[in-house]
Amino acid sequence: MEEDDKKLLDDKPLVEDDTEELEDPELVLDCVPREAEQKAGLGSSCPGIEQSKDKQKQRLTAQEKRQACLLRRDLSHLDQLHEEKDLFIQKTRGELRACRRRMELLVKQQESVAAEIAAERAANNMAAMGRLEAASRRLCSELKNERDLQAQMMAVLQQSQSALWQIEVQEGQLEDARKSAQEEAAAARRGLQERAAKQLHREMGASGKAERNRLLRARRCVHLQKELGLRQQKLVEEAQKNHRKALRFLKASLGRIREQEQKEELETREHMRRRMDAVLALKNSISANRETLRKFQAWGQAKTELAEQKAQAEKKAILAQGGDAFKHLCHQRRRQELEAQNRAFEEEQKRRKQEIVSRLLKEEAVEDQRRPRPEPPRPAGQRSLRDQTWSYVATFCDGQSTDQPDSQSSPLLTAISSESVQGDGSLGGEDTLAWPEIPGLWKEDYKPFQVSKEDVDRKPVGGTKMDKDILARTMQRLRSGVIHKQVASGREFRGCPFNSKPKFIHFKDFDVGKVYKKKITLINATYTINYCKLVGVDESLQDFIHVDFDPPGPLSAGMSCEVLVTFKPMINKDLEGNVSFLAQTGGFSVPLKCSTKKCSLSLDKELIDFGSYTVGETAIRTITLTNTGGLGTKFRFLLASETCEMDTSQSVLKLSSTFTYEDKSLYDKFTTSFSEHQMEGNESSPTDVPSQKESGKLDVKEQEEGHPIESEGVTLTTIMTIPPNEEQMEFSLGETTEGDIGPFSSIKVPVIFTPIVPGTVQNSFKVVFKNQQCPTLYFKVVGVAIDVPVWVPKPNVDLKICMYDRLYQDSILVHTRSKAALRLKFEVCKELRGHVELLPETGYIQALSSYSVQLKFLPRHSLPEDAGKYFDKETRVLEAPMTIRVADQIKPVGFTVHAVVTTSDLELSPAGLDFGYCTIYEAIRTQISLCNHSLLPQEFGFVGLPKFVDIQPNDGFGTILPLETLQLDVIFQPTKAKEYNFELICKSEINRCFKLACRAVGVYPPLELSHNQIKFAATSLYDTSVATLYVINSHLSMNSLTHSVPRIGSEDAFPVGPTSFEFLLPPDSPITISPLVGTVWPGKRCLVRVAFRPVLPSELIHQEAFQALSRKAEVKLSQKETVTQRKDQRRPSFSMLRLQNQDRLLRASASQPPELQKEDLASSSQEYQSAQASLTRSFQGKFDKFVVPCVVASGNTKDRKGTEPLSFSPHNTLYLELWCPAVAPSIVVTSDKGKTVINFGDIAAGHRGIKKVSIQNISPEDLDLEYSVLNPDGPFVLLNPTIRLPSGETQVLDLSFSPRESVVAQEILDIITKKGTLSLALMGTGVASTITCSIEGDVLNMGYVIARESVSLGFKLQNNSPLPIKFSMQLDSLSSRSRDQHRLPQFLASPDRRTEVVGTQNYSGQSVFSVVPVEGVMEPGKAQDFTVTFSPDHESLYFSDRLQVVLFEKKVSHHILLKGAAREHMMFVEGGDPLDVPVESLTVIPAFDLEHREEAEELKPILVTLDYAQLDPDTQAPPATRELQVGCIRTTQLSAKKPDHPLLASALLQLRGDVKETYKVLFVAQVVTGP
Repeated sequence: MEEDDKKLLDDKPLVEDDTEELEDPELVLDCVPREAEQKAGLGSSCPGIEQSKDKQKQRLTAQEKRQACLLRRDLSHLDQLHEEKDLFIQKTRGELRACRRRMELLVKQQESVAAEIAAERAANNMAAMGRLEAASRRLCSELKNERDLQAQMMAVLQQSQSALWQIEVQEGQLEDARKSAQEEAAAARRGLQERAAKQLHREMGASGKAERNRLLRARRCVHLQKELGLRQQKLVEEAQKNHRKALRFLKASLGRIREQEQKEELETREHMRRRMDAVLALKNSISANRETLRKFQAWGQAKTELAEQKAQAEKKAILAQGGDAFKHLCHQRRRQELEAQNRAFEEEQKRRKQEIVSRLLKEEAVEDQRRPRPEPPRPAGQRSLRDQTWSYVATFCDGQSTDQPDSQSSPLLTAISSESVQGDGSLGGEDTLAWPEIPGLWKEDYKPFQVSKEDVDRKPVGGTKMDKDILARTMQRLRSGVIHKQVASGREFRGCPFNSKPKFIHFKDFDVGKVYKKKITLINATYTINYCKLVGVDESLQDFIHVDFDPPGPLSAGMSCEVLVTFKPMINKDLEGNVSFLAQTGGFSVPLKCSTKKCSLSLDKELIDFGSYTVGETAIRTITLTNTGGLGTKFRFLLASETCEMDTSQSVLKLSSTFTYEDKSLYDKFTTSFSEHQMEGNESSPTDVPSQKESGKLDVKEQEEGHPIESEGVTLTTIMTIPPNEEQMEFSLGETTEGDIGPFSSIKVPVIFTPIVPGTVQNSFKVVFKNQQCPTLYFKVVGVAIDVPVWVPKPNVDLKICMYDRLYQDSILVHTRSKAALRLKFEVCKELRGHVELLPETGYIQALSSYSVQLKFLPRHSLPEDAGKYFDKETRVLEAPMTIRVADQIKPVGFTVHAVVTTSDLELSPAGLDFGYCTIYEAIRTQISLCNHSLLPQEFGFVGLPKFVDIQPNDGFGTILPLETLQLDVIFQPTKAKEYNFELICKSEINRCFKLACRAVGVYPPLELSHNQIKFAATSLYDTSVATLYVINSHLSMNSLTHSVPRIGSEDAFPVGPTSFEFLLPPDSPITISPLVGTVWPGKRCLVRVAFRPVLPSELIHQEAFQALSRKAEVKLSQKETVTQRKDQRRPSFSMLRLQNQDRLLRASASQPPELQKEDLASSSQEYQSAQASLTRSFQGKFDKFVVPCVVASGNTKDRKGTEPLSFSPHNTLYLELWCPAVAPSIVVTSDKGKTVINFGDIAAGHRGIKKVSIQNISPEDLDLEYSVLNPDGPFVLLNPTIRLPSGETQVLDLSFSPRESVVAQEILDIITKKGTLSLALMGTGVASTITCSIEGDVLNMGYVIARESVSLGFKLQNNSPLPIKFSMQLDSLSSRSRDQHRLPQFLASPDRRTEVVGTQNYSGQSVFSVVPVEGVMEPGKAQDFTVTFSPDHESLYFSDRLQVVLFEKKVSHHILLKGAAREHMMFVEGGDPLDVPVESLTVIPAFDLEHREEAEELKPILVTLDYAQLDPDTQAPPATRELQVGCIRTTQLSAKKPDHPLLASALLQLRGDVKETYKVLFVAQVVTGP
């Protein structure tokens, strides 16, 4: 049945769904009646529920409750089924009515079609009749389907009505049970109302109690305010009194300070006057001694010249004797140096001896003044300290060994050296200390040591204003050559040139005799390069401070250098001073301070408030005494009214006793007697007393030496308890009241409060110390004694932080000391009765026991208004007073409930989100803020999210801290094209909901991308990564019922047809897309290629190139300045020269870059390519993300008119996301400054040029190399490809360029690795080697030559190419003889086939023709002269040869034909018919001697054939003529002296015709020589 329904109702999906839903209720109805009947039977089996009211009040058993629950569930289930069936029947009836209307419509259409068929049949229109008959058949089938559907729906309707009737019958059976359930619910509601009324009555009573408690607390607050006012007035009066006393002491102290400053000013002026006089005297002395210095210089120069002359004479003498002069001079020089060293050592020994003696004499004079009485007699044989000292000095000066001193000198050395004085050292030995060797301050007639006036004059003190001006000008002139102003970019540097880190050098808590070191860092704070030089330390610190500083040379701005400061204390006294430095821009100093060990004692509190305690209780508080100084002392706790004198008496006359740091003055006196020579001219400054509350930290070095940090090592010497009396019985101290407190330690002393009499008790205590420099510390103790029998141990109940509308509970414990039971009544103030509750309200506490009451706190939102003064709206703090009223007791017991009430609100901002238009292929991310206004952290979560919405991070769940604002990302990705309106619900952990309204418009674009995101692999610089994708047009039909069609929201669908797209690339991006614009037809797709090629920005490369040019310019300028200064005759000092050079360099560097920046570097320039290679090697990597929009428009790009753009819709835009990581190349070019363009330049065609390229693997792993295929027919070849390149190694590649013709060639060679590709651009130009010859026609005729003589002619070859050309000259007679020796002789061949150009050759085997030079090189644009020589050795008219011009030993450029003839005599006759052949015969012509040569020559005939023909007998015919040529050859031979006879030659003339005649012709010639 379902299959038939689906066939009939394909276009009615609602009917189909409803039909399927009918199956489930029918299955349920089969089983529901049985269960309902059983439960109805159970309900009817209990008639007592309806009839008897007494039985209804009884409690139901567990079985009856379960049955009642099942009955209610079945009733609700039946109601639900009834509603579903009723709704389904209404829908079915509606569908049935629609079906009937369609049937009526189909019947009407059939009638109209039948009428049309009749009309067309009458018109005999067969085509229309066929169409109408087909429509009639279709209507009949549809009508039949509708009737079937109507029948099915009627059946279904009847079944549904039957099921509904069954449900109604079942509900009627269960009607009684339904009524009983309703009555039970009404009774339960009435019970709840009664309980609510009782609870309201109880709360009203509690509010009355709270109001009474409030009035009591108000009275108590007024009383406390009066007491506080009296106490505050008393404190103000005491403060005013102390202020008047302090003001009086301050005025006295200021007066003394002013007097001291005036006295110091007078002394400074006097000292400055003396210093000025000394400077003027020194200047006059220098002027007076200048001439003497010149004389000494001249004398020294003359002495030097004399020594040189003497040395030359000795050298000549040694050379004359045959010795080694150089060796002798070396030995003599070494001997002189040794003698100079010996003299210097002896002088140093004498000087040290004098210093020791003078020091001893000075100490002896001081001892004589301080000696109190005559020295006691010493034991015989014992030497005094002075004798021992003189013995030691004499031994040291005489060079004796002091490695094993006697037993008596060891304590002497220990006593003299101030560096060896330790905390507990004694002189030892057998010397008695009753009368010391060195009398000290205990002498009766002791007078303080006075610094002599001469020493005082040397101290640098102030002077008058004029003196200061003169001194300032003098110092300015002296330093003018050292200090220079520093100006950079038009600004002059002012201030301290170097910053010290740390700024203050502090040696804290030092021990005498130990060495302390600290390192500081000086940082150049100027604009440019600066220098730093150590000047020294103050005069008062020179004996204790040593500075190690190695000048680092020029320091750039921001650079630093280190300074090591070593402190070796010799006296236990505070020291202050400066470490001075000198920079190029001026001097500066670093403050230095050395602090001795001191006591710094403090108490952690000055007032101890015990609060309220009942009489008989005992409370203990602790007070802590802390020593943050490096010196320990004894302490004692006393009452403020008691007096106590600490035992400060200690024998200072016995050096053998323990010497501690507590007696600081004794230590100073002892060390001063031994180090007085180091303190001359210095006045000891008063010891700084640290503040009472100064906090110190233990140094790391002191921790290593074992100084305790805590109070573990403190030894308590006295344990006492202050005896109580009538006034101070309440307060007492613990057992620890007296003892020793060590350095950096603390002592905790308990203070006990035992109240005896009710009331307020207070007392004051003090802490006294043995060290007189430590002030007495005071603290006050206050307590209140009460006698209430009932008390609360926790008078303050802290509920921490609470939220509104949340219940918080706590238990309050009440104690009693009464021996009888008491009735307690707990009251809450009236304002807070709606928020706070104490349960129970009344209770009884047994004797000497405790009672617990429950506190419930449920804050409402009306708490700020209800609580009134008990609630602070700004801090949200609630202080709720609670009262416990005890029967038969006037004074109630109170306690306070503290709580911080906060809200639980979470705020979402903005209040609404509008995502706008979004395609189904993309997602929109928007940020929202979630703010927690609560003071407690809250857990939150976004629940019930639609499938097209996502919230990150953590899927919208997390914990938000108090008052924190979180940023959340809401991601919206539509699934279909429609308008979206939805809400985001955020729930907190207490189930509070916060909503955020959102709306958006989904767009289904007509085109789609196969990939919306492309992640390129890590691509090296100047490498290319390629990815492909498709632009797909899947829009084929406008039928929205079969599939989704492209549209914007709920607008009209996009038309079907060709659709165009265009990618909009961002400017200056390394992305290339091809094609950018295209058209995709329906059902087709277009391939798009996306390429990513990272490059360095041209601005960055230009900046690097300009910096390189600036550095080169600075170097050139520096070299030029250096050369100029060397030529200068006046050579300044090295420091001045360095400063001048630096200033010039700074000026040059400041002025040079603007000029260079004006120039524009081409990308092919060497500087540009070098900068590009440098930046490529140092590239650290970069990641870019690009979003490329692709706009879509309807239509074809070819159909638009001209440049008219297509109508692109911004809502149909697609987006392509590109992830582009760029990394440094794994392989770089190291040769030629890293250039990747290999230019071979101009290479002659047919030749080869080779370039070597070095590549280096800069990646951390080995790489396998592959190479792209070069053009096999091209001129470029890789000669040595390498397969593997290890990490960090360099490989050299050989590349060759062999052009075959004149062409400009260019190819790309890719070196491919797994990490990237290195592209090398190969460039080269093939140049044809062209030359021109000065011979026209390429034939050189040498003319006639007398045999065995020679003649020479010259010609030129011009090089017209831009390259030098190597040439060679080859003759065919010399090069082709080996090839032609097996050929048929030329004279045997016919004259027509003779192609050889090599004619008659010499009989001697030598070449007839020769040319010079044979080979060489012709420079570009130059011409080369050649000389051809013709040298025949016999007579012939057929000498010939061919000369070939061969370039680069390969190419033949020109063929030059060489011809010549030879005669035996100077005169010759030629002409007539030829009688010989032009080539040599196989036989060799015999060589005639000179005597018979003439006879042989006379036999040579000349055949002259004359053809005379007379055609007309009447006319006389012209005579037959032939020409014979007579020539004369110029010769260089001398003619023999012969008689001057004419030359005779005869010839036979034969006439052949009708008549044969013979004539003899005689030729006579006279040879006349020319001038």
